[in-house]
Amino acid sequence: MPYDFDLFTIGAGSGGVRASRIAALSGARVAVAEEHRPGGTCVIRGCVPKKFMVYASEYGRSIEHMKGYGWTARDVRYDHAAFMGALHREVDRLSAIYRRNLVNAGAELFDDRAELIDAHTVRLVKAGRSITAETILIATGGTPWRPLDLPGQEHAITSDEVFHLETLPDHIVIAGGGYIAVEFAFIFAGLGVKTCLVYRGDTVLRGFDDDIRVHVHEELKRKGVSVYTNTVFREIEKRGEGAGGIRCHLTNGERIDCDVVMLAIGRTPKTSGLGLDAAGVATRENGAVAVDAFSRTNVPSIFAVGDVTDRLNLTPVAIREGHAFADTEFNGRPTSFDHVDVPTAVFSQPPVGTVGLSEAEARRTHGKVDIYKTTFRPMKDMLTGDEERVLMKIVVNAADDRVVGVHICGPDAPEIIQAVGVAVKMGATKADFDRTCALHPSIAEELVTMREKWLPPGMRAAE
Repeated sequence: MPYDFDLFTIGAGSGGVRASRIAALSGARVAVAEEHRPGGTCVIRGCVPKKFMVYASEYGRSIEHMKGYGWTARDVRYDHAAFMGALHREVDRLSAIYRRNLVNAGAELFDDRAELIDAHTVRLVKAGRSITAETILIATGGTPWRPLDLPGQEHAITSDEVFHLETLPDHIVIAGGGYIAVEFAFIFAGLGVKTCLVYRGDTVLRGFDDDIRVHVHEELKRKGVSVYTNTVFREIEKRGEGAGGIRCHLTNGERIDCDVVMLAIGRTPKTSGLGLDAAGVATRENGAVAVDAFSRTNVPSIFAVGDVTDRLNLTPVAIREGHAFADTEFNGRPTSFDHVDVPTAVFSQPPVGTVGLSEAEARRTHGKVDIYKTTFRPMKDMLTGDEERVLMKIVVNAADDRVVGVHICGPDAPEIIQAVGVAVKMGATKADFDRTCALHPSIAEELVTMREKWLPPGMRAAE
């Protein structure tokens, strides 16, 4: 019997929408189910609204810096309600664009939760309707992780709820040391909120280059964030409403009273209740859908892309995985996405831009490496008195002079690293960087003017 659709996609986030649009434009009959709103984590409760909050939090510091350039501003205040209203209007606009693009491509969108019944059938929960498809794509993304065994965890918010705070807290405590926790610590501190960060490790941003980690960690403290390391929550106690209404009990014996607790301690693939067992889809230990290089699961008719596979959880990666899937299955162009040398950013303050291997990873992979790095005050701060510094680091494979990693923490680092990512992906050598003329005056010129290899203190050049 014929199927109702050629492709049924569960999830209308970045990866699912891209895959569905490309498939529909090929002439395939495509349907998409989304239980919330089109746009997924990135547009609705992730990258986009977070970046707007970063912008908002930076203006206070910019106003202070104006004085160094002769400007004076009076009666300046921040209106949280006005800002959040503007933010959500933009999110609504972008979500509507995702919906419109799907429909214009010829796909049918169901505002409903879809669950797998078997390898070719899904059930729309609200409608109580079953639909068949020759191919099914799982693109449900991820969700914030909550430690359900932590007493009082129900009194905390996550990155899903943080965009719906009607008023700014006086004091927020953020649990975690990854990029989400770090970004929001800078955001709230920049908005004038007393901010504490509680992290189980000793230095934030595990997995990033160690120099970047230390640099950002020190900037957190310099920007006024109280950082508690090597400890976690023992209990979250609700004592009342408003200022000081929540008490955080830490495993190191300390107590912190605050208004809001935010858990940013990781994300998990959103597969609970999806019906993977019924369809026979294999998962990994953390619940992620197991796939091969072409996003195929162990069930021939079922595929998965994006954060639900827990390969490289970035929006542009989900988009490329979705496009590759559609090209392979519906356009006759077998394509797999290369997850190597993908540039990424942390929107800390200052922001981080990184591509390729960290120094530690490069040493494990290549053995001998050459390191070039520098720190300096950006030109813009010379008149402001701000002591913030830029860190730039280039990691080179000594055997063939290839640049295998570039790491930047400083103004415009994400913008710079996008362009540098092209060079690293192409296999540029340090000699290629050296013979590229500097653009002066700029921060990025340091990438092509660093000539001396960095050596640990006390090590002679001959060593």
